[in-house]
Amino acid sequence: MTLPYENTSSGERAVQDMQKILRGFGCSKFGQMLDFEAGELLVQFEYRGRPVSVRASVNGYAAAWLKEHPYGPRTKASKQQHEARAKEIASTAVYSILRDWIKGQITAIETGILSFEGAFLGQILLPSGKTVLEHAEAANLLPGPKES
Repeated sequence: MTLPYENTSSGERAVQDMQKILRGFGCSKFGQMLDFEAGELLVQFEYRGRPVSVRASVNGYAAAWLKEHPYGPRTKASKQQHEARAKEIASTAVYSILRDWIKGQITAIETGILSFEGAFLGQILLPSGKTVLEHAEAANLLPGPKES
């Protein structure tokens, strides 16, 4: 079984698509950055004066890929090479995942399913530089997980 997005081939194309989608929606600013040290892809844009910051974990996807494709005696590469391949695949996949997620959110807004705030509330940047989600987590505003 393949992990969704593991066979994507161009992060650059996904970035171009994201930018096109956001410009078509009326966003005035767009930027993206891959933070190798943190293992995250950061996409930022601004809509009607509201800055938005979306983070996606490359490390999270790489871990999921390694779970689907564990290193074993039949693996033709060293463990280090296998883990590097997982990071490489993840680095491309997260671009496509974010593109599709953003496209879905924008479509939901444009069709009246969600408001802009409803779609991107957690990613809206506050004057402090934190997102609404980061602020809510730091202030313990979210309920804890339900116990089973």
